[in-house]
Amino acid sequence: MQELANIFIKSIFIDNMVFAYFLGMCSYLAISKTVKTSVGMGLAVIFVLSITVPINYLLVNFVLDKGALVWLGEEFKDIDLSFLSFIMFIAVIASMVQLVEMIVEKFSPALYSSLGVFLPLIAVNCAILGGSLFMQERAYSNITEAVVFGVGSGIGWFLAIVGIAAIREKIRYSHVPPALRGLGITFIITGLMGIAFMSFMGIKL
Repeated sequence: MQELANIFIKSIFIDNMVFAYFLGMCSYLAISKTVKTSVGMGLAVIFVLSITVPINYLLVNFVLDKGALVWLGEEFKDIDLSFLSFIMFIAVIASMVQLVEMIVEKFSPALYSSLGVFLPLIAVNCAILGGSLFMQERAYSNITEAVVFGVGSGIGWFLAIVGIAAIREKIRYSHVPPALRGLGITFIITGLMGIAFMSFMGIKL
């Protein structure tokens, strides 16, 4: 349980997809103009990461890695399909994103319209693919750890985009130098938030 809590906390604060690795910056910057659309995008990212990371974990451990197909028989123990990792990860991610897109369009047409092209672009959001690649690199020992990592990474991205959206809504009423208005001040604030999140590196459970 302590190890799961450690993975969860680290994935949210210490290994935050945005502030530690600057992944998913395209939709992070484009969607974070209002809190409402940011919450919708953040929830979609949490859902996609929570589903795709464990699915890709199963793919890696039972299909792609060398010897993963041994459950089919001893003659398959030397087969190595790891070169297919990228294409399989992207196929799973694209399928889940399509599912999310249909759900959002069905139940919240206004949010679907607000998110625009960036909702289907979750499929090529490097934070989503990064979650699966980090999972593969860190070689989690069981699917529970992969699920916890996926959920934590999604929550970390959610906090980042909602936080910057709230700040961007507030600074509309502040005196920002004309040269820095828009993305300029957003980059500066993102850098400061990244420095702030570095303070969590001292967390030890």
